[in-house]
This record gives sequence, C-alpha cells and structure tokens, in this order.
Amino acid sequence: MKILTTVKKVVDVELTIHVENGAIVEDGLQYVINAWDENAVEAAVQLKENNGAQTTLVSIGSGDNTDMIRKCYAMGIDDGIHIDDSALEKADASVFAKVLQKVYEQGDYDLVLTGKQAQDTDSGQTGIMLAEYLGVACVSNVIAIEVLDDTNIKVSRLGDAGTEIVEVALPAVITVSDSINEPRLPAMRGIMMAKKKKIQVMDLAGLGTSYDEVGGGSIRSEIAEFMESKTRQAGQKFEGDAAEITAKVVDLLANEAKVF
Repeated sequence: MKILTTVKKVVDVELTIHVENGAIVEDGLQYVINAWDENAVEAAVQLKENNGAQTTLVSIGSGDNTDMIRKCYAMGIDDGIHIDDSALEKADASVFAKVLQKVYEQGDYDLVLTGKQAQDTDSGQTGIMLAEYLGVACVSNVIAIEVLDDTNIKVSRLGDAGTEIVEVALPAVITVSDSINEPRLPAMRGIMMAKKKKIQVMDLAGLGTSYDEVGGGSIRSEIAEFMESKTRQAGQKFEGDAAEITAKVVDLLANEAKVF
C-alpha cells in the first residue's frame, strides 16, 4: 500500500497573535505542523509499521518547511515532497486540492491521509475537494483505520448520531480527527537519521503544471480581514441567601442583560 500524507505549516496558535490593520503581525511568529496533520502522519506511520505501507509526505507553501518535514521523517515517514512556489501564497482550498491532485497522479497512491482541518483557517475542505477531483471515495472525521486487504479498508468516523463504521474500496481519501491517535515524540535516533534524508523540492513547473492550471486565476475564496476577538467580561459571583440571590439574578437578567 502506498500512502500520501499532507502536512500544512501553520502559525503556532498557542502564542499570542496580534492583529493590525486587518492583518496578522508577522514579527515574532513561530510556525508548527498543523495539529490534525500530525495525527495523519502518525496514522500513516502506524499503517507502515502494522501493514508494511510505503509512506510519502507532501507539504505545500513557499518558505522553509525543512524542519517540519524532517520532524515527520523522524516520526517514521519514508519520503518527503515540498511544493515551494511563491505563487501559492494566497491559494485557497480548491487550489491546494488541485496541486495535491497533481502530486497524487505522479505517485499512483492507494490512500491519501489528511488532517480533518487546519488550525489557521478551520475550513476542512481541502481533503474532501481532493477526493472529488480524483473521483475517489472520501470519509471525513475518521478516528480509526483498519486494513482489510490490499484493496479495502474499514474506518470509524465520528458522525452526528455516534460512531459510524464504513468499509471503503481503495483508492480513497481519509481526513482524520485528532481523536484517532496521540502523535509520537520522535526518538533521538530518528531525529539524527532524519537530518540525512533528502527532501524533494519543486515548484509548480517542476510538478508539470502552472498557477492558472490549478485554478489560481479564479480563486474561490480569500481572507478579507483578520479581527481580534473581543475580550470576555468578567462574570459575577453571588453568595448568601438563596432567595436574595435569585431575586438579584432575575433583576440583572431582566434589566441589564435584557433576556426577559
């Protein structure tokens, strides 16, 4: 089984992020692997360990993604591809899906694993769009994967009414929930070996395509503005006689909060 896993570099949301004039202030920002994508990497490595799968990682975006890809190598990924092209700086989910389609078609993969969503945009669309462009099955929000044979897998997904069990014929695209596993911490031996591994870097031309061909000329969505969330006001705590507290709370709800 050949597995393609996608990884996105995102701003570390654990840090304090500042917004000025509708844009994120870049100074001092740090970037990390998208959390859901790290779960997808762990799922791919487990399939490699348990079923002898061959794993390839692809990361899209201009800039230095080397450390992120090498971390995935240290976790157990076999090969890495970096699509580095400044034209993709303002690409949307549809464009990214088209680029991934080109990568997929060059590698003849059986299974694509992506994170359910990205922690910077939270759109959760790229993997599903990729499946549509490829004309293959897609299951989202997956929490478990079981290989049945060379052409079929069984997955569990979190649905609206509970856990759903789905049998899927390969090839397919699976988007994973962060409930599927706990990503491993790379061992020192893996980290040292990862430093020596090659990363295949190419732009859109090297991939055999162009910005217009992947839909860059007709972006379907864009971020218009970033806004800082409003600070939540501190709540009030009441102590004392229950009857007095009830009267006071009802008065506040009616006259201050205007609930009634």
